[in-house]
Amino acid sequence: MDPTLPAYVGMAAVVFLAYTVFGLTGFGSSIVAVPILVQFVPLSFAVPLVLLFDLAATSAVGVSNWKQISRMELLRLLPCMLIGIAIGAIALVGVQARWLLLTLGVFVLATATWSLVAPPARHAIGTLWVVPAGLVGGVFSALFGTGGPIYTIYLARRIQDAGSLRATMSAVVLISALCRLAAFAGVGLLQQDHLLLSGLWLLPACAAGVFAGSRLRGVLPPARVKQALFVVLMLGGAGAIVRALSM
Repeated sequence: MDPTLPAYVGMAAVVFLAYTVFGLTGFGSSIVAVPILVQFVPLSFAVPLVLLFDLAATSAVGVSNWKQISRMELLRLLPCMLIGIAIGAIALVGVQARWLLLTLGVFVLATATWSLVAPPARHAIGTLWVVPAGLVGGVFSALFGTGGPIYTIYLARRIQDAGSLRATMSAVVLISALCRLAAFAGVGLLQQDHLLLSGLWLLPACAAGVFAGSRLRGVLPPARVKQALFVVLMLGGAGAIVRALSM
């Protein structure tokens, strides 16, 4: 596909917004970007495009505090996550875009609602929960790049130390991105016309967003950032549902 100039302008605004969120919080770029980007390009184009930006942003920021990573939890999560990513990559190519978009919209709306009403985690959950968390997170990571919230829900109930949780989530995001890159290359998603060119054109918007978010991190109250993020998520989720129903 060959996006038009107005589409590139709109996509640049979306990428800037999504990676401003990344700069503020260290995650959340895909779940913000993908539901809005599908208004401009097909889902099978938007997901690998955002993956390229995730890799660039994660590499630029780096995984901090490697010593704080819970290697046991990471190794426990990895096999199920890999299986889920393989399933999701195959589905992204073979399943009708309408049903994928509808699933994406419902998932984003449900995630935003859950984040607003869920009580704080107080008790650790059993290790067997790694199976659904890894599989479902891997599938949604490959389909939409939005597996982060699922991994976070699981790991937050397994890791009590905040520094260890952040470090482990950063490692999960990086490993997930690398695995998805390999899976997408295997099913041909990275060979799409204009994908790499679009990534180069939009990379400055990604870099500007990361920079802006990093600068705003010490200025904006966390509660306001959270509220704004939920509003964007709900609008993006609703937009994906409308787009799916109109196909």
